[in-house]
Amino acid sequence: MGRFPSLISNRGLRSSLNNGKNYYNDQPHSLVALLTKQYESWENNSGVDFVVIKGNGRSFCAGGDVVGAYRMLKEGRVEECKEFFRTLYSFVYLVATYSKPHVAIMDGITMGGGAGIAVHASYRLATEKTVFAMPEVLIGFHPDVGSSYYLSRLPGHLGEYLGLTGATLSGEEMLFCGLATHYSLSARLPLIEEQLGTLLTDDFSAVGTFLGKYSDPVHLNQNHIFHKFEILNKCFSHGTVEEIIHALESEAAKTKDEWCVSTLEKLKEAPPLSLKVSLKSIRQGRFQTLEQCLMREYRMTNQAIFGQVSNNFCEGVRARLVDKSFTPKWYPLRLEQVTEDMVNAYFERLSWDEPDLQLPSPNKLRGLSLSHVMSRV
Repeated sequence: MGRFPSLISNRGLRSSLNNGKNYYNDQPHSLVALLTKQYESWENNSGVDFVVIKGNGRSFCAGGDVVGAYRMLKEGRVEECKEFFRTLYSFVYLVATYSKPHVAIMDGITMGGGAGIAVHASYRLATEKTVFAMPEVLIGFHPDVGSSYYLSRLPGHLGEYLGLTGATLSGEEMLFCGLATHYSLSARLPLIEEQLGTLLTDDFSAVGTFLGKYSDPVHLNQNHIFHKFEILNKCFSHGTVEEIIHALESEAAKTKDEWCVSTLEKLKEAPPLSLKVSLKSIRQGRFQTLEQCLMREYRMTNQAIFGQVSNNFCEGVRARLVDKSFTPKWYPLRLEQVTEDMVNAYFERLSWDEPDLQLPSPNKLRGLSLSHVMSRV
């Protein structure tokens, strides 16, 4: 396949994000490179008013091709692997600063790189089938694609919880925390897409108002994460991973709360180094611009794929996604073995002459689409 499917209807334009392996082949960045080229073309085309992106099949996008990146590293194609992440992060920045209304229809699995593309859109439409997660920490990586920017801006300390555990959110939960701007039942999507094809406007508010007309009511069940918001904030507000774990253990012993127990189990699945690196990244993101977050995440990614401090990324992908033995050998193995120098190394360039991620200069910013994320609790 040389191109992704697209459909032009009147002046609006809709594109589909395919999850098939054929798009990646031996170059996992090929789909993102194609999307970048197409988006730039649409932005400069006065005949295109807005863009709608969705997935093919039962998901929006299950994430970037980390297995493809892993194979590149094993084959010694390190520069290609760096190019994959560089292209992905640059595309995320393009989406977040896009000058035209951009709608992401998240009907199904929306994780990892796919989540990064969707969440930075002007409008994010979730359904009852939406499953959101940033599970990178579980493969010895860190929440990337700008997630240290948006996770750090979620209500309370929800972002730390999501980033350190890889926990999922439903479409309803995405709406309540601001990751989604609209919620509609999946069965209504064909009608919504059909009507979007008749919409003739490049006005952001008009597109948002249109989507609001098709919004469905949201009902909170007993498993909704916001029912645990008080204890979540109490535990994940602490300054270190050790303190977070201690707080959860204390609550679990005192209250026998199943949520505390399951959260502790999730934390224990991740390598200690990734937990500490990810927590620091999210906390820094709270005080940085998206551009600064992406540039820092690119440094962290280079450190992870080169394995100068630890080979946890390759080990995690191997154990969880390639061999599927689910018994990764993390280094270091315990939290107390992770030094401050190890953590800090992830925030530095590989070498003094290693170039940072190059993004458009500030005078090209169109306004960040996440500026209106807010607490809906």
